[in-house]
Amino acid sequence: MIFIARNDGVHRTTVRNANLTKNQIGNVQRHNEREKESYVNQDIVPERTPLNVHFKTPSGSYQEIFDEMVGEKTISTRGLKADACLFGELIFDVNSAYFHNHGGYEYAKQFYADAYQAAVDIVGGEQYILSAVMHADERNRAMSEALGQDVYHYHLHVVYIPVVEKQILWSKRCKDKSLVGTVKETIMQVSSSKKWLSKPALDEAGNPILQKNGKPVLKKSYSVLQDDFFQHMRAAGYTDVERGERGSSEEHLTVTQFKVMQEEKRLEGLTEQIQQSGAELVAVQQQLTSGHAAIQQIESDTRKAEKAADAAEKKMSKAEQALRTQSMIFMKIDSMGKKTLTGNIALAPDEARELKELAKKGVTADYRVSQMEDKIARAQKDAGIWKRRYEKLLDQVQDYLTAVKKAPERVADFLRRVIQERDIPQRRQPNRTHSRDMER
Repeated sequence: MIFIARNDGVHRTTVRNANLTKNQIGNVQRHNEREKESYVNQDIVPERTPLNVHFKTPSGSYQEIFDEMVGEKTISTRGLKADACLFGELIFDVNSAYFHNHGGYEYAKQFYADAYQAAVDIVGGEQYILSAVMHADERNRAMSEALGQDVYHYHLHVVYIPVVEKQILWSKRCKDKSLVGTVKETIMQVSSSKKWLSKPALDEAGNPILQKNGKPVLKKSYSVLQDDFFQHMRAAGYTDVERGERGSSEEHLTVTQFKVMQEEKRLEGLTEQIQQSGAELVAVQQQLTSGHAAIQQIESDTRKAEKAADAAEKKMSKAEQALRTQSMIFMKIDSMGKKTLTGNIALAPDEARELKELAKKGVTADYRVSQMEDKIARAQKDAGIWKRRYEKLLDQVQDYLTAVKKAPERVADFLRRVIQERDIPQRRQPNRTHSRDMER
């Protein structure tokens, strides 16, 4: 799966429905039940597959269970076309950062146990659910690289049979004419289209909202699905998640945002350190007015530290610009495509080409961000080294600075005398042994 992330930092819970035909259900089963020998998705970690959680374990293949229910007349396929959608799949999801911030695996199990109860209500009964499994073996590559540790993306797959209650009436051919038009039997009809019919939108009083032409305003069934699921999870106590956006195809939110936030925090911390170091450098420079050799050394070290700080700030500026550019790209990606009548997203050819180019640039950008992080770390280390040097030197000449502050004239006079004595050549002492020899 490819997860699209918004740039707003909000945790959103979403549910997506997919209608499936008889020809499609086999591949869905192999993916959900981890029956494949290999997967296109390289982020699936087979060693963690035993951690996947079944809230309902299938008693056989999806198709076998379906055929058994038809044979027992639990469901009916009366009147369906050969290529009809016989199955549905609900995929429940929240962005990876949400579970990571709440402790990970155990919290995800409880969250999706509650989500499964919502699925039972949505489907119309647990007897129509074929399988419900939480995947815990898909690694979130972006967050893992950002945090330097493995982070997994937890989500729930619920495969079900879409049914609606249908009443079969006695026809005119019935011998007992008094029964004509009355209910002969009630069946559970398999029908994806009727299961997900759009419903009239209601006002606060519960009355249908009408258009100008008098026809009711229809509320799309998938929007109702999102509303029902969101309200169920809020009632279950998950008040720190928001509803998936209306009219949006987004499934997974804030994964990249989490990484961006971590980078911004790191940059803010580095900026504060550099600003603090700069203030200390200025204070030292204001005090170092003497021509003493130790003071000159401190001034020299201070200039080097300032250069290191400037270099670090420039590198930070480039990193911040890269993050802003990345945010603009995400917004542009979010705006691509138009929603079709079936609920899918259609991309124009030029949008598809641009999306591919952006994906390639994204891979390159990740590598450049990694390089920039290394450079910033080195600059920060250099700034720290220079800071420690001038702090050590400052400590060595603290007595001198105190003396300059209290008696500047006496200190200046003392330095002049020291310099003069250093410049006066020492008189050569006579060789006393040689003198005694001469006297003899």
